[in-house]
Amino acid sequence: MRTSRKGNVEMPAFMRHLVKETEKRVSSFFKGGRGGAAEGEHPGEGEREEIIPSPYLDRPVMDKLTEEGCARWGLTYALGSMQGWRANMEDFHNCVPQLGGELADWSFFAVFDGHAGSTVAQYCSQHLLGQILATGGIGPEDDPERVKGAIIDGFLHTDKHLHSVARREGWERGGTTVVAALISPYYIYFANCGDSRAMLCRSGQVCFSTEDHKPYCPLEKERIESAGGTVSIQRINGSLAVSRALGDFSYKGAENRMPTEQMVSPEPEVCVVERSPADEFLVLACDGVWDIISNEELCAFIHNRLSVCTDLRDVCTQVIDLCLYKGSLDNISIILLCFPGAPQLSAEALHQEAELEDLLESKVAEIYSELCARGEEPDLLSVLTLLASTVIPGLPPGGGIQSKRNCIISAYYQQREHYKPNVRHDVRLPRSPAHRHGSMERL
Repeated sequence: MRTSRKGNVEMPAFMRHLVKETEKRVSSFFKGGRGGAAEGEHPGEGEREEIIPSPYLDRPVMDKLTEEGCARWGLTYALGSMQGWRANMEDFHNCVPQLGGELADWSFFAVFDGHAGSTVAQYCSQHLLGQILATGGIGPEDDPERVKGAIIDGFLHTDKHLHSVARREGWERGGTTVVAALISPYYIYFANCGDSRAMLCRSGQVCFSTEDHKPYCPLEKERIESAGGTVSIQRINGSLAVSRALGDFSYKGAENRMPTEQMVSPEPEVCVVERSPADEFLVLACDGVWDIISNEELCAFIHNRLSVCTDLRDVCTQVIDLCLYKGSLDNISIILLCFPGAPQLSAEALHQEAELEDLLESKVAEIYSELCARGEEPDLLSVLTLLASTVIPGLPPGGGIQSKRNCIISAYYQQREHYKPNVRHDVRLPRSPAHRHGSMERL
């Protein structure tokens, strides 16, 4: 279901419209001025060995992987994942709404954000849950301390087995962060290893979120330096931007030190939150989301979207697009889990959404008409810029005007068709905003 009676613009049509305008400038508008590609930094240009291919594309890949499902105890979920500006898709996931057997009322979900390749993330997405369950610490008695121990042991065993496979098959580099939620009838167990993040919304507010593991955090930095590493430009040895991950074995070679004492630790931070009837939804997402939007903003945005949309896949898609047009240059993956207490479709909210889109359409028409009256030919950027400087009441909280770009761009092209019904548009492809970032292992 779309958000309102006027919200029927599909993304492929949006992209077709968008590329017909001055795309480099439009991209800059949506991305807050995060610029175009540097001169001479096109991937594959030239044959000199010293030229490192850019990790970014000339235009984003906006095709999305989505899935949805439910558990018998009332949980519903959806996944959305998109490659975006990155040259490769390195995110993986695991969604198991029912573990089965005596754990039929337990669920497991995880996002794996790979770096320096996708091999480690893919491997861990296939094996981590099995390693956790193989510890024998998870059972119907639901003992929090035993479950926490099982999760930690499962991560360490996965990393150990991964190392053996890597040596046998010649994997030279690469790692993955992991954020996971194991949901029992009484508790939610959060496991975080790296800078992906989980957030729980309860009674409309952020109730809990995991802490990112960055090299510059005091305890992480102390461990890194004790293992013989350094932290510069907020990265381990000036290169890796996370301090905990599975894989990354080139950072785990300090002699006479336990796996959890290496520069990069495979140990997750596990937190237990008792479940409540006031629990609304839970989000697991990679840093392609959290680098762009805060916990509070995302909580407010999803809370609002759930009142106007029944399709959780569409909500995930809206979050992904919002992050992309707020400036995310990374792969973007999100899992949205809704509990029985999640916001429900609201007739009042749907009415307000329709009124908002009516208002946006009328504002676009006014701006277009004014520009034409001045003898100017309105382009998309001019309309967007003028609209952005206008006070628009009722925009989705946490999303702002960027979350309604489909409606705005559709309205613009309606005006263009009205004024120039026979105009022919030439397609121009956008330039990457990120070639200047070079070849660091993780962003």
